[in-house]
Amino acid sequence: MQTRNKVFEDISQLMTNAMGVAQGARDEAETAMKSMMDRWLADRDFVTREEFDAVRAMAMKAREENETLKARLDALEAFQK
Repeated sequence: MQTRNKVFEDISQLMTNAMGVAQGARDEAETAMKSMMDRWLADRDFVTREEFDAVRAMAMKAREENETLKARLDALEAFQK
């Protein structure tokens, strides 16, 4: 009976070690994938959200100014006719 418990203990220890190795491999794979994705994204010419929002605000302001200037131009053209 004692040898049977020893066999089960050995199997249990082996399974515990295997789970530890699998967890380590998973952590390594995650780290490698994250590193690869970070490098890939860094190589692209993406803009940050802050840069996008700043350019968007500038474009909206320019559009408003263009609409104001167009209205003034239309008024001047109507006045000359």
